[in-house]
Amino acid sequence: MDRAGIWHNADREFCFAQDRDEFVIRIYTKAQDMDKVLLCFQDKYIPLTERDTRQEREMKKVACDGVRDYYEARISIHMLCMRYYFALTDATGETLYYGNYYFYDERPVDVYSMFDCPQDSREEELFEIPKWAEGKVVYQIFVDRFAADDYIPEELWYKQTLTYRDRLQGNLRGITQKLSYLKELGAEVLYLTPVFKAGTSHKYDTIDYMEIDPDFGSSEDLRRLVEAAHEKGMYVILDGVFNHTSTKFFAFQDLLSRQEASAYRDWYYPESFPVMEKGRPNYKAFGYYGGMPKLNCRNTEVQEYILKVAVHWMTKCGIDGWRLDVGDEIGHDFWRTFRKRVREVNPQALIVGEIWHYAADFLQGDEWDSVMNYRFYQAVLGFAAKGSLKASAFAGELDMLRGRLHTKVHPMLWNLIGSHDTPRFLHEAGERKKALYLACAIQLLSPGMPMIYYGDEAGMTGGKDPDCRRGMLWQEEKRDAALFEWYRRLTALRKKYPAVALGERTWLRVEDESNFLIYRMELPEKESVTVLLNGGEKTVLISEYAGKKDLLTEERFDGKLASFGVKAFCEEMVNR
Repeated sequence: MDRAGIWHNADREFCFAQDRDEFVIRIYTKAQDMDKVLLCFQDKYIPLTERDTRQEREMKKVACDGVRDYYEARISIHMLCMRYYFALTDATGETLYYGNYYFYDERPVDVYSMFDCPQDSREEELFEIPKWAEGKVVYQIFVDRFAADDYIPEELWYKQTLTYRDRLQGNLRGITQKLSYLKELGAEVLYLTPVFKAGTSHKYDTIDYMEIDPDFGSSEDLRRLVEAAHEKGMYVILDGVFNHTSTKFFAFQDLLSRQEASAYRDWYYPESFPVMEKGRPNYKAFGYYGGMPKLNCRNTEVQEYILKVAVHWMTKCGIDGWRLDVGDEIGHDFWRTFRKRVREVNPQALIVGEIWHYAADFLQGDEWDSVMNYRFYQAVLGFAAKGSLKASAFAGELDMLRGRLHTKVHPMLWNLIGSHDTPRFLHEAGERKKALYLACAIQLLSPGMPMIYYGDEAGMTGGKDPDCRRGMLWQEEKRDAALFEWYRRLTALRKKYPAVALGERTWLRVEDESNFLIYRMELPEKESVTVLLNGGEKTVLISEYAGKKDLLTEERFDGKLASFGVKAFCEEMVNR
């Protein structure tokens, strides 16, 4: 038994309230090291001589990333404080007990040899998510490039050699006119890249947070878009660029003008004076780019300004939440304050952070609800496009997130296969459409909130930005109608079978030699859906599923799963 591989902290990552009187307890071990893990718990304050409160639960291995196994138990308790420890048995039959960060050869009986979980304080930290968002399909719109409400010459709109200076003249009214298209596709949440006044087409260099950029329209246009989307049962999320501003933002202009005497010098991070806008900046800036000076979000004046902006657009136009640009470069204290203020205005507002790495510290219930899941992106890219991840490594990447992130986050993760910051998936796959078909099937047949990057469903391609931000393909002869139908079929399937979006995933077969996987997503007492994925170059025979009706084609499966093929089956109803 590898003691160094046993990992548990009595904190919110390993011990948290799932609901009132319902707790999740976790422990991690070296992969394939344990035969059985028991959670042993009892009331801290009631002596065993008065009442025996001791209980045991066998823990379930919910994930394995190839290095660690992730065990989890869900228990119902009602006590002031729970004391607990673990009984770990390996394949040789050796049993070891672990409590309060000590290992014991004998079962501990002293409560001070156990871990401590005060129930009331943990329940005060209950992760409250906006239930409406669970499993919804997100559609990202780069506003300048999606749709315009007026004629745009083809030579401009379909220009392929784009620069950062190009403006294709898409706008908010154009998006409103395309809501029926988005509804047909199956989009449920519209995420708009920044819409506030800025100096570029991408608008990540904000000049005025309180004004819609004239290129895109007006605040009234935004309000009408939100209202029209709501009428169709859709939600609208805005991009909040609160990490940095444009150099033309009023506070930075004052800093340039007044230098050390500026009332706004502490709104930024000047490293020396005079502050110089040209050359390599002598102030902190996003990516060292001087045109985007970094805001000091520890400054209470900056905090109040940003909070005022967030509340303003929620109340004025009724938006449903925020995607937070470069969220991990702003401190936790600010995001806790942001969440409280936003939720005071709308208790069901969705808060999603942009972060490109593992982000559990932002997802404990007091900051964000979700993140853009770039770990998912990298896994699908490696498996379906690059061939750099075999089936087991791909499953392990997804399992790491399942094992470590808060359970409330799983149905909220924005699972993407591309964005405005990455090359198009089709480009990364060497223009192989079959790889895109497989990738979007993985995306839309996985738990969470799949985020479709505008135009992927039309067959758009392009390299790194700005090439991945071309004008949306609207002409029928330029669009891939079969690909759109594939996306539409997948979104319809996840709505028809809630287990796809909200179920618990279990890997049934993971085979590296042929590079295919079978997994099941199950909602207890409701339904289960089984998915077959072939990421290899050869057809795979899977006879045990022959004769079942494929949910994607409505045809009977012949047992042969073609290269880059996908099949989905609804299993018998469980316990019904």
